[in-house]
Amino acid sequence: MGKVRNILEAKSKSSIFVSPDITVFEALELMFEKNVGALLVVDEGKFIGIFTERDYARKVILKGKASKETLIREIMTEDPIVVCPDNTIEDCMRLMTNRFTRHLPVIDNGKLVGIISIGDVVKYIIEEQKFIIENMEHYIKGEV
Repeated sequence: MGKVRNILEAKSKSSIFVSPDITVFEALELMFEKNVGALLVVDEGKFIGIFTERDYARKVILKGKASKETLIREIMTEDPIVVCPDNTIEDCMRLMTNRFTRHLPVIDNGKLVGIISIGDVVKYIIEEQKFIIENMEHYIKGEV
């Protein structure tokens, strides 16, 4: 099975990093503009957390906070679950399913290198299965 590095290499979108001092509203505008469901939060070059649509729904809307006044640092998820480029796609599926998370920051030798989403993982699995099926069809037809 594939590895996280395979997904990162195939992704056309680069990860989006934000400061913990921007407002939730600014973060939501950026997420809308870039069509992403999560932002990586970096402070002085150090990865400190992740901000997701789920954080917004649970920690802003449900608590009656104001998006234009609340800073990301107040509601981001600190110390999120992370993976490394050598983790398998199967590892990621297990983590995402068991921990009810849709985004996994990727750390390589202590450095933040990107993020993968459940959509990235599912897309990779579908492409891998499609490739296997095509190879089996060629084998069965004797086209190898």
